[in-house]
Parts: sequence; C-alpha cells; structure tokens
Amino acid sequence: MSKTLSLHLVSHASGELVELLARNAVVQLEGVQVERRLWKMVRHLGQIPEILGELAQAPGYVLHSISHTDVRQALEEGCGRLLVPCQFALEPLIERLAEYSSAPVRFHASSGDAFDEDYYRRIEAMKYTIAHDDGVASDDLDSADVIIVGVSRATKTPTCMYLASRGIKAANVPLVPFSQPPMGLLKAKGPLIVGLTVDPTRLARVRSARLREWNENEESEYTDFSALRKEVLEARRLFVTRAWPVIDVTHRSIEQVSAMIIEMLRKRATPSG
Repeated sequence: MSKTLSLHLVSHASGELVELLARNAVVQLEGVQVERRLWKMVRHLGQIPEILGELAQAPGYVLHSISHTDVRQALEEGCGRLLVPCQFALEPLIERLAEYSSAPVRFHASSGDAFDEDYYRRIEAMKYTIAHDDGVASDDLDSADVIIVGVSRATKTPTCMYLASRGIKAANVPLVPFSQPPMGLLKAKGPLIVGLTVDPTRLARVRSARLREWNENEESEYTDFSALRKEVLEARRLFVTRAWPVIDVTHRSIEQVSAMIIEMLRKRATPSG
C-alpha cells in the first residue's frame, strides 16, 4: 500500500532549488505518493501568517530556502508550534562547507520589509496567536481580540492562524474532558469568546485519522463515539451557559468560519444605534 507524503516547499525565489531537492529525494523512497504545495517569492514577514494558516489545515514536511533570518525564524518557530517538521534546504551543506573552509556563515539579517501599520499588526497578531495556541498562556488572555474554544480537533488552531493572517490576535483554548476550563478563560472580559462545535460522527473520523498519523491504533475515549458525543454536548452546554456565540464547523471551511468571526468582531466594534 502506497503512503502519501505532503510536501510544503517554501522558496525565496522561483522555487527551482527546493523543487529539485525534493524531487530527487522523494524518488529514492519506495511506495510514496507526493502531494506538493509550493510558495514562491517568500521574502517578507507578512507572507508567513498565510503559510502557517495553510500548514495548520494540511500539515506536512516543510522544505524551505529562506535565508533572511527574520523570515526564516518566523517560519521555523511557527512550524514548531504546529509540530510540523521544517528544514532549511541547504543544511547541513552550508555548515559543512563553512567548517571545511573555516569561513564564517553570514545569513541575511533582514528581509528589508516596508514597515507599515498593517505589517506590524499582522506580525504582532501572528506572534500572539503562536504564543497562545492550544491552551498555552491561558492565564493571560485579556489582550486577545478573540478566544476560540472547543474540543480537540474542532479546527481551532487553523482558524486562529487564518485570523492571525488578517491581523487578529486569536487565542485557542481546548476543552479537556473531566477538567474545568482555565480560569483565565472564564475571567476574560475584553476578548470576544467563540465556541466551535462539530458533529460527533465527523469528529470521530477526524480523530481516528489523526491517531493513524501518530501510528496509534488503540481505541480510547478520544475516539469512542459515546464518550465523544458526551464531550461535544458538555462543550455546547458550557457555551450556552456562558452566552458565548457558537459556530458549527461541520460543513464550513476555515475561511467561512473565520469570516463569521470577523463579522462578529466588526459588529462588536460598531457602536449600537
């Protein structure tokens, strides 16, 4: 049975280098089918949130040729938060050549962006979202624009990444069965809090597929339908009790869910009357 390998190629130029390296590496692997996504001309920080948003939706192996240290750092840190493997295409060749020749390695220090207000807003949103993903720093949520709440695998992370690419600081708080929600979530007053829900049948399929990716085949409450259904109902009960708006993501794309949240934020910011 063939295995599917998702490759995400990120290039500062035409993409020929990363494509050539990837093609020659994959041909050495037996029984592998490749799904490839290429980003060309990635040269400034403002492009990174969109890339991370797509990686959150469709994880895979990232091979890049970004040498500008600020852009490279943003990409690699974002991939690290998403648990996506990320490799600079010229490693370890550069290090070995430097060692052989005793020459220092000097990567480009800056991408030379034009720093405008929108640029700073999107970069700060991306940094915030990465730092507040999957319940991290859940005691410090008041500076978020929106907090996304839901059970595991309810598309919280990709939704937050997409919102960050639009300059919105989005925090992601998972609901853990048999555990109380973080106090930082319950005490948050400033941010919009949105609950994401999903049909239990679809959720069971998504979680089972995730376990297969992790090479874990054991059945558990994570995929047990009755336990999973109860988990979804408990989450809905919390949303209703706290009067948080709810979005059913079962048949909606990340873009559609994000657009609904952006509209909620717009209405919230518009004075009534």
